[in-house]
Amino acid sequence: MGRLNGGYGTAQPIGCPSAGAGRTAAVAERGESPPETLPGLRERVRAARPKRAAEAELLASSGPVARVLVDTPLAHLDRPFDYAVPASLSDDAVPGARVKVRFAGKTLNGFVVARAADTDHTGTLSRLQRVVSPEPVLRPAVAELAGVLAERYAGTRSDVLRLAVPPRHATTEKQPSAPEEPLDIDVPSAGTAWSAYPAAGAFLGHLARGGTPHAVWSALPGEDWPRLLAAAAALTLSGGRGSVLVVPDRRDVARLDAALTDLLGQGHHVVLTAGAGPARRYREFLAVARGTRRIVVGTRAAAFAPVHDLGLVAIWDDGDDLHAEPRAPYPHAREVLLSRAHLEGAAALVGGFARSVEAEQLLASGWAHEIAPPRDALRGAVTVSVAGATDFELDRDPLARATRMPRQVYDAVAAGLERGPVLLQTPRRGYAASLACERCRTPARCAACTGPLAVAGPAVPPACRWCGSVEEAWACTVCGHRGLRAPVVGERRTAEELGRAFPSTPVVASGGDHVVETVPARPAIVVATPGAEPVAAGGYTTVVLLDTWLAVARPDLRTDEEALRRWLGAAGLAGPGATVLAVGDPTHPALQAMVRWDPGGFARREAAARSEAHLPPASRLATLTGEPGAVDDALTLLDRPDGTEVLGPVEVDDGESRVVVRVPRAHASALSRALGEVQRVRSARKLDAVRIQVDPVSL
Repeated sequence: MGRLNGGYGTAQPIGCPSAGAGRTAAVAERGESPPETLPGLRERVRAARPKRAAEAELLASSGPVARVLVDTPLAHLDRPFDYAVPASLSDDAVPGARVKVRFAGKTLNGFVVARAADTDHTGTLSRLQRVVSPEPVLRPAVAELAGVLAERYAGTRSDVLRLAVPPRHATTEKQPSAPEEPLDIDVPSAGTAWSAYPAAGAFLGHLARGGTPHAVWSALPGEDWPRLLAAAAALTLSGGRGSVLVVPDRRDVARLDAALTDLLGQGHHVVLTAGAGPARRYREFLAVARGTRRIVVGTRAAAFAPVHDLGLVAIWDDGDDLHAEPRAPYPHAREVLLSRAHLEGAAALVGGFARSVEAEQLLASGWAHEIAPPRDALRGAVTVSVAGATDFELDRDPLARATRMPRQVYDAVAAGLERGPVLLQTPRRGYAASLACERCRTPARCAACTGPLAVAGPAVPPACRWCGSVEEAWACTVCGHRGLRAPVVGERRTAEELGRAFPSTPVVASGGDHVVETVPARPAIVVATPGAEPVAAGGYTTVVLLDTWLAVARPDLRTDEEALRRWLGAAGLAGPGATVLAVGDPTHPALQAMVRWDPGGFARREAAARSEAHLPPASRLATLTGEPGAVDDALTLLDRPDGTEVLGPVEVDDGESRVVVRVPRAHASALSRALGEVQRVRSARKLDAVRIQVDPVSL
């Protein structure tokens, strides 16, 4: 028998040495070293062996065990793991530092969460491979928060920490953070900014003395809310504590940034937003982590800012869906901040022109107190009405409730232009977002793909919104008519119509990709979509809300709440003594709350209706979305708490199905833990993915 030697195909008898082996043996017999193929390699290998052995033996004399939270998406491995700390890395491997470790055959990133003297592991610990950076970017309070949120939202701590800690920027990390400037603030004058709210004095006094009050704040229409939030943060800072102020978007961040700069000057706060760029964002983050800045302003990611001695967390307009994180585990900024207030013993302030049902729940439970203006102040701030609400108005204009812009709108715009800028809010952007047959009202569809047709401008032919096909010779498939009408028009078409009605007045359109930040205090017509309204110097003299029927026609859990929030947000930009006019059904509950300026009463009624329907916040609700078989497996694995209801499954996009699981509020934590266990079992068994969202903003 024989075998192939070296892959060259020549037979070699078994047990017989090769010619090369014979030469090596002969050299060994003469006491000589065999020749080296790579000269010097043998010496280097021999020199390295004792060095590695010595390193393996020398561990840190103090805290030789590091507990590391490894960055892995596997839910069943979402826990700290113990690693041995070499003596050479002991000084750098501090709690909060980034490290590299060997994990499941791969080199992964991780955070040191603690150092210990011993371990429960019975075998030999793997060693830390290296310390990426000795900068303690993960503070213990944030690490604890990550665990709480991971449990509440049935996610993993690694996913939460990706939201909390920005990527490292090595060059920026080498630079020191500028020290905080000396604080010069007149505490009594800062508190006078809240003088319109009788209950604010007790809240601010408690805050300045180092207390932990909790409040829900309903702002006056036209209120300069950035100035009030800045005053609250300044009072907190005067007591030696820090603040986290979270707002929906970058425009709100810019306003709050300017207010803090005016009140405190430079060198006391930072701005944390994703759009700042990696270097600047990491620089500001390090300033907070190092304790040289104690006031943080930003969007939802700023809720995790590692502020030292946290004394106040505040969120503005918590009902805005921009506060909901679109990445797993989908936490809401309000819940992040309230969890921080509980864990770190900080004050909490939830504010806005509108009031979310969740904020109302905080009041109903007694956890928070209300800060609201007196009714006299509200009546003197703005006058709100609905077009065609009275018989007199209907006599003047019988079509006041049927026309998109009745006579009252033009009268209100004309009267407002005599004193300053006028705002018109329309819920649709673009020109003509949908088209229909002029004669029979049949929706206009594309001949190629049956997609909806739309018009992008006054001289542009209709085109399909799905495939882009141009339909220059469109004809109705029902009646053959070639005329088109626009049931719903966008802000650009509205601006065009108003420009023709008021030819000598400048018209500004804001929405979509073109958002105007501010407008001066001179006569102008501003047409904007919700959330894109510019801030007018001195406030708007008139605010008109168009197409309110469209805002309340969405099939969503929060339709009425969201509609009122958008309307109050626009009306909140009005100046003192302004007029607010809504075009819609005057009997609708949301419009009635708008006329009374009663966001609290509306939130209470909405909360009661949701409680009867077993909907959040009266219950804990979760959705499970994925392939039908995977969703069914997840339901089988779910250890259902008492009172669990399962709704569905229903088909959603791309062949997936969705199931809704809900439990009474008393069993909310049990459901979150059960869903977390489902994720861990699914991960360990390598089952098909299922997306779990706890208390989603919409269904």
